[in-house]
Order: sequence, then C-alpha cells, then structure tokens
Amino acid sequence: QIHLAAAGGGSVQAGGSLRLSCEVSRRIPFNVCVGWFRQAPGKGDEGVARLNSVEQTHYGDSVRGRFTISKDAAKNILYLQMDSLKPDDTAMYYCAEDRAICELKAPDVGSWGQGTQVTVSS
Repeated sequence: QIHLAAAGGGSVQAGGSLRLSCEVSRRIPFNVCVGWFRQAPGKGDEGVARLNSVEQTHYGDSVRGRFTISKDAAKNILYLQMDSLKPDDTAMYYCAEDRAICELKAPDVGSWGQGTQVTVSS
C-alpha cells in the first residue's frame, strides 16, 4: 500500500483555478496508474483523472475539458490543474498510485493518504 499526501487545495470562487500536487514513485509499474479521486459530503467516491505508465490520460466525465493531469518526471510530482471550477467540484481530493485508479476508481480506504480540501463557492 502506498499512502500519498495531496497538497494545494483551498477556497476559490466559481470559475477560478487551483493546482493540486503530490509526490509519486519515480517509475510507475506497467499495471499501475497514478491519479486523483475525490470524496464530497453525502456523495460517493469519484475518480477524477489518471495517468498510466505510458502517460496516457483518462478523465471523469464531470471534469473532462476543465481539469488536466500531468507529471513532472524530474521531480516525481503529480499535478492536477483544475480550471473553470464549479461548486460541484467541492470535495476532499486524494491522489493515488494504484491499480484501481486506472479505472477511475478509488483504492481501498486503507490505502488512502492525506487529502486536500477544495471548496468552490458560487
């Protein structure tokens, strides 16, 4: 189990931007992905975006076109650039290095690391 610490959350108004980050492994195994998922009060877990070992991206329908996932290979930092934020994006965001995130699913709760809160006001 890998526990990652997400950072960069905050409070913004609708239409604003934030960039989340977390440190990931230098080399991602071929059957593992790195990515982001979120959990909002009263809602289930939602996969947001993921990057596989050959850096192919995949996004959830609700964020496609607004969020961008990327990795700085030199620093081993995974980013989530979030633009055009909406109140519905309000959630605790987590990063993951896991097979489950390849399918935009949250890993087992025992693998969750430190999340970062994103709050978007209207």
